[in-house]
Amino acid sequence: MKLYHTPGAPNPDRVTFFLRAKGKLDAVDLEEVSIMKQEHKTAEYRDVSPFAQVPALALDDGTKITESRAICTYFENVFPEPNLMGTDAKEKALIEMWDRRVEMMFFIQFATWFRNAHEMMAPLEVPQSAEAAAKGEKNAKKMAERINAHLADHEFLAADRFSIADITLFITCGFCRVMKWAPTKEHEHLGRWFEAMKARGFAG
Repeated sequence: MKLYHTPGAPNPDRVTFFLRAKGKLDAVDLEEVSIMKQEHKTAEYRDVSPFAQVPALALDDGTKITESRAICTYFENVFPEPNLMGTDAKEKALIEMWDRRVEMMFFIQFATWFRNAHEMMAPLEVPQSAEAAAKGEKNAKKMAERINAHLADHEFLAADRFSIADITLFITCGFCRVMKWAPTKEHEHLGRWFEAMKARGFAG
């Protein structure tokens, strides 16, 4: 199977970090797709990912899977250990709850800020909106505060153990550097958690 990815981009990194946590990164063939060169919009790549999304997973039987969370779910079932999505009903619900909170209330809000405020994104986000950028910034920073408060009493984000929710949060915190914002420096508990994740072998 082949995984199309863009190193340094958050959604592709979510999948490669997930595989790394599984110890299975070498189980897939990796092919880089440059988003900035708009390689994801070529006719050839659209045969793999019709909506021009990265990452994309092409299985040996011809099946194509997009959406980073869906690809991680596939890998969770193919490579069940170590478990990263929950072992029982409660764990699965808590991990998905926090994973979605991070994705919807932190990552997407930050991405809205980034896409509408950074000059690098001007060719891709047409037209950029200062109003959308300001709203995204406000919402992302508010969610960072809420996550920091949660981590004051928790070693991990969900279910009292390492999970995909921690991976999604780690990727999002790292992505914040593109706007020269370091929530892990501003917030004590988030910073402590981030350093612990780096100690697990993730890149900062």
